[in-house]
Amino acid sequence: MRSTLFTRMFNWLAQKIDQSIGWHRLPLPLGLLTFHGLRSILREHNLYDTYVSPRAVPTDKRNASRCPVAYTADGTHTDLSSPMMGCTGTRFGRNVPLSEAYPDEANVLTPNPRKVSKELLAREAFQPATSLNLLAAAWIQFMIHDWFSHGPNQKENPWQVPIDRDDDWPSRTMTVLRTQRDTTRTGSEGLPPTFCNRATHWWDGSQIYDSSETGMRRMRTSELGKMHINANGLLPVDPETGTDIAGVSGNWWVGLSLMHTLFTLEHNTICDKLHELYPFWNDDDLYNHARLITVALMAKIHTTEWTPGILNHPTLQAAIGGNWYGLLGKWLRTHFGRLGSNEALNGITGSHINHFGVPYSLTEEFVAVYRMHPLIPDTFEFRSLKNNAHLQTLAFRDVADKNARALVEQIAMSDLFYSFGISHPGAITLHNYPNSLRRRTEPDGILIDLATTEIIRDRERGVPRYNEFRKLLHRPPVKTFEELTDNPEWASQIRELYNGNINQVDLMVGLYAEPLPQGFGFSDTAFRIFILMASRRLNSNPFFTEYYTPAIYTSWGMKWIDDNGMASLLKRHFPDVSPFLQDAKNPFAPWSSEPHNQSRQSK
Repeated sequence: MRSTLFTRMFNWLAQKIDQSIGWHRLPLPLGLLTFHGLRSILREHNLYDTYVSPRAVPTDKRNASRCPVAYTADGTHTDLSSPMMGCTGTRFGRNVPLSEAYPDEANVLTPNPRKVSKELLAREAFQPATSLNLLAAAWIQFMIHDWFSHGPNQKENPWQVPIDRDDDWPSRTMTVLRTQRDTTRTGSEGLPPTFCNRATHWWDGSQIYDSSETGMRRMRTSELGKMHINANGLLPVDPETGTDIAGVSGNWWVGLSLMHTLFTLEHNTICDKLHELYPFWNDDDLYNHARLITVALMAKIHTTEWTPGILNHPTLQAAIGGNWYGLLGKWLRTHFGRLGSNEALNGITGSHINHFGVPYSLTEEFVAVYRMHPLIPDTFEFRSLKNNAHLQTLAFRDVADKNARALVEQIAMSDLFYSFGISHPGAITLHNYPNSLRRRTEPDGILIDLATTEIIRDRERGVPRYNEFRKLLHRPPVKTFEELTDNPEWASQIRELYNGNINQVDLMVGLYAEPLPQGFGFSDTAFRIFILMASRRLNSNPFFTEYYTPAIYTSWGMKWIDDNGMASLLKRHFPDVSPFLQDAKNPFAPWSSEPHNQSRQSK
């Protein structure tokens, strides 16, 4: 993708300004220009395909032989010019040059990942993210289950992590299974290790709808396009696991139950509306159109509500929120349509598809920066929305796996949503990784330390360590531990654990340690991947670009997407929570524990 001389000069200047001042310290107009330059640099230099044989990269979708009207279960034929692009079983791409993606096999266990877990990650006291509510934590796991999965780990040749004598782990070694190998590789490809996505790479709601035809059919009633929901408003139970039946039901907890139930209800409501408008449509017509509209609502909520909620910075609010409607805003888009082709002004939705010269896939680096488990508390307090009365306080194990089902049958969904709305998630920082996940018994009875596992995952998959990661994303490397973090105690702890070698600091440790820009819930370094991939998930998907039209979604569907967000979904399906959302500027920000009318009367 060859850029013009002006673009190269503009991008060079943006990078210099960012490196010397920081985009987030600039006035809004200059910050937006710098942000635009940074994204252009990343698009040009940080997209790498992991297939040796050339794959088709369409340049003009208007020449496609036919226009699809629906997502397929496995993601095939989403892009008609490259039917296998982004489907299940295809490889993760990379955001770093392939030459930099080889794991250091000799040092996968150095320094000891369990020591990193114990000494730098373990939660000492709960550090809340006070600008967010707990729905934000449930939401991002809900999204991640749509985006990626490396599948079940391989059992051969596991990692054996030595355990210190003073460690309370029940054995002297911790067994961590390796990531499932890529069976599609040949010996002649000359690539670093590659891994495959068991989900589709597309933003297509596969966590609800499944990534296989069999699974998808299991979720459907085969009547009027609807999905199964019980008479009591809950999802059906899987008799084998005791958890809700869902497209993705792994790592289940009550937060996922809330999200899956909400969007299944929304899908069925959309089916009802479409059936009224198009009574001649069959079950598949209704299902396919309802899925398109529901998925677009998810993507819009993530882009315009969750992201500005966790990254609450004025420049970011304008830039990332503008991915959907553009800097010209919603009013102009909804009343006059797109005014020209400029992405920044009009948003990505409805634009021309663009893969930026590299076939679309999610990446290993994208997976790495979404390690956000500190958002999860170790204990949960549930209250009644009627009078804020305490109902239960439970540990994570009591709201996870099959216990999540017991909880949603005991406590009303409205009370659960209310409890999440008034509770805080954890801050994404050092010494705040939930201990319930550092010593968790999986449903199959295996004891794991997820923090130890996550450190190993980045190392074994060839994700660069923190300083090298910064350089490859066009940020200057840090030279000292005091530059890495503004917490002197943390700097000392990290220096000791990594034997004074700043270049050995793990990516996750560095991301959790570095100072945050104003309003940010995660690091500026991680944000570089976000700048690139958050837009790419929209740019590459024809259902958000050239097929984002009334001809595909229906005029009613386009208006439904424009008119709705997380708050309206909650009010529609759980109207009892409505009074607590009236004053909330963002549904992922903390709700008032007093209803809107009471808070007004008290004033």
